[in-house]
Parts: sequence; C-alpha cells; structure tokens
Amino acid sequence: MRSAARLLLPLAATGLSAALSVGLAAAPASASAATSATSATAASTAAETWKWGPTASSDYKGWASGSVRSTSSGLRVAGDLYDAGGARTCSWVTIKWLTDHGRYRTATFRNCSQSTPRSFRVNAGYMLLAKARVCRGTATRVTGRCSRWERVWTQGG
Repeated sequence: MRSAARLLLPLAATGLSAALSVGLAAAPASASAATSATSATAASTAAETWKWGPTASSDYKGWASGSVRSTSSGLRVAGDLYDAGGARTCSWVTIKWLTDHGRYRTATFRNCSQSTPRSFRVNAGYMLLAKARVCRGTATRVTGRCSRWERVWTQGG
C-alpha cells in the first residue's frame, strides 16, 4: 500500500488535469503506434527482391542479369538474357537450384536474337540455393564457352 501511494504522489502534485491530459495524449499515440505496427507487418509480408548479375559467357558475347523475388509460393528467379554474337550463334542461360527436399533442378533458356533481350522466369518454390551460368551455342544446343557458376541466391545470405 505504501508503494502505491508513492507512485500516486507525483500525480497528485502536478494536478489531476495534467494526469488526465497525459492519459488523453497517450491514447492517440498508442493508436498511431498500432497503425505503424500494422504497416510494418504489411511491409514485412511484401515481396523481397535480390539482384544478381551480370554474368557473361567466357567469350563475353552473351550475358544475363536478373533478380530473385519472394512470392507466396516460394521464390522466383527472373532476368534477361542478351546475345551479342555473330550469325547462327545463340546465348544460353542455365539456372540450377537446390530444393528444400535436397534435389537439384535446372531450367535452360536461349536467345538467338542480337537485337532484343529474352526475358526468362523460373518459379523455383522453396529452395536453399540457386546458381546461374551463361554459355554460347547453336540454336539447338550448348557448345561451350561457359561462364563459371555464379551464386544467385542462398538461404541465410
């Protein structure tokens, strides 16, 4: 009982009106705090994006760059593949990712147009890491001149 009286003593000294005004001023502040907490939650659920690239083939005639974005069903690797090669040559990009079940999956895209980039997109789902490699080839297969595997995304940084 004594400690309660000690706590109320400073309030009695400043007056009841000051105590009420502090209480009234705290109500809108707590409402704004609740609003900012809601917006922080909305921001945390928004999609996150990580950029990667550019990754070039060993002869520098093909290159790719892009991003990894979080979606409601996992992660999506997307980007653009550029080709600056000569006649009858193409640029290829291979995306390789490790799923959360421990299996590797790959997706390969090609671009044979020197004038326009080719957009690509892979819905990788829940993955542990992703790598990309750019190669040169013909219209039907990769013939070599590949870049090293570049780590595009890893879990935990």
